[in-house]
Amino acid sequence: MSLTPCSGERKTAWIWAGNVAGHMGTDSGQGREDDAEAELLELLSDPRTYELPGETIHRIDTHAGRVFLAGERAYKVKRPVRYRYLDFSTPEARQRALAAELMLNRRTAAKIYERLVPVTRDGQGELRLDGDGKAVDWVLVMRRFDQSALLDRQARAGTLDGAMIDALARAIRRLHDQAAPIELAPAEASRRVRAVAEENFADFATRPDLFAPDVVAAYENALGNRLEKDGKLIEARAAEGFVRHCHGDLHLGNICLYEGRPTLFDCLEFDARLAEIDPFYDLAFLLMDLEEHGLRDLSNRLLSSYLRDPSDLDALALLPLYLSLRAAIRAKVRAAAAALVDDPGARRALEREALDYFAMARQYLDPPAGLLLAVGGLSGSGKSSLARLVAPYIGPAPGAVHVRSDKLRKDRFGVAETTRLPPEAYEPAVSEAVYEALFDRCARALEAGHGVVADATFIYEEGRRRLAKLAADKGLTFLGVWLEAPLDTLVHRVTDRQSDASDADAAVVRRQTTEEAGTISWRRLDARTSPATLAQDLRALLRVTLDGTGGSSEPPQPSNDSPAVEDLD
Repeated sequence: MSLTPCSGERKTAWIWAGNVAGHMGTDSGQGREDDAEAELLELLSDPRTYELPGETIHRIDTHAGRVFLAGERAYKVKRPVRYRYLDFSTPEARQRALAAELMLNRRTAAKIYERLVPVTRDGQGELRLDGDGKAVDWVLVMRRFDQSALLDRQARAGTLDGAMIDALARAIRRLHDQAAPIELAPAEASRRVRAVAEENFADFATRPDLFAPDVVAAYENALGNRLEKDGKLIEARAAEGFVRHCHGDLHLGNICLYEGRPTLFDCLEFDARLAEIDPFYDLAFLLMDLEEHGLRDLSNRLLSSYLRDPSDLDALALLPLYLSLRAAIRAKVRAAAAALVDDPGARRALEREALDYFAMARQYLDPPAGLLLAVGGLSGSGKSSLARLVAPYIGPAPGAVHVRSDKLRKDRFGVAETTRLPPEAYEPAVSEAVYEALFDRCARALEAGHGVVADATFIYEEGRRRLAKLAADKGLTFLGVWLEAPLDTLVHRVTDRQSDASDADAAVVRRQTTEEAGTISWRRLDARTSPATLAQDLRALLRVTLDGTGGSSEPPQPSNDSPAVEDLD
């Protein structure tokens, strides 16, 4: 365990004001370090307070709190400040906020968030941590963890992988499923979303030197059109119970690996309204953050791993709006940060980041059309590996939904992907139901304007025809590819693979070769090549198939509609 914080983890006031709240605010003038606060800081900076003589106590300051790192614990206090969006100016308010922080974060990080203890004044007038006497302030006690375990650090180090993302998707899903629905009038749900957008534009208007007014106006018009289009769905989801008390600040810096598991912490606690949101708006922050780190493939995998219920597929229609709002918030936060930095180089770097996020926000509102790609072939041909590699580049961000028959079958029986099913799970009636679920999921995702990669053997001609018709009925592009490899190659692959959703073995593969497949009109690809090479070939084939009609989704990139980066020098 690292006991010395990295200086890079010292989040300054402006970064935390934006990342935590997503709303810029102003200090009312309260919050200066008065005598009472100075006395508290002296107590918490003293190693004897923690019975750690000789230990160095490290302090991290944020815009609204202070954290003292002592031994294996972290001790957090709220600063006596008042901003437009929070008020910690009284001991009672600080106690309420810390109690809420403890309660809310124990939903996902119970082993990190331990207890709330008072700071008391004894009979001699001395302050004590959790002592006798009257409580004058409050401290949240937490267990420390190595800062390298933060997922933003993991992302920069290149150590995030698919298995970790799948586990993270499950953790987020548990939080969202267990969170009680918030009773909110449907009209209020859409009003809150609109209020976020309006505040973003008010903040952009304060930096016309950075955010060109004509470009902001065009973005405001596009966002208004999107809000008008999505308003009924936002309200319908609110009426169905899909406004819940979520994390509220779900980005990579607020997730760590604790005891080997992705753990969500530091959720938004100071204003319930900012966390009482649609789970897809919560998830959108993390999807956008992964994209900003250049990890579109992991963002795509997170989305597909998170999706479960049919209502999730309907909500895909809201992703362009929610991703855009999250990127816009990051843009204005970086701009606010730049205004507070004296160093010219650091200021220009922050302004570049602001413009990049602003470009992302606008590009999210102009998504490519949905597209249906079907990947078929016998077991062991590499369908799922290929599907995962190409899905990030199909349709709106963060890429196509990967609909896999093997996973749907495991979901049907309520078991983990790697749990082997009994033979009766592969009876014809069960397989027919699995394929019906696959077709339904494809249809709903396409109806929501998203892209889909359908991954199954598709041995029977009727299933292949049905997929093509599904895309045609919606006026969307369809491409079916069939992976081929010699029987001995397929047998070798299914025999050697481990930790996979497919239960197919050598006997299954041999039996599949005897099935009547009919005429296979899909584009045939040689599955003996490496997955990476195959994916490269398929992406080229997709570009030819689309021929400028849209549907290919590349990660958002900075544009030059706003002042060019070079102009900031």
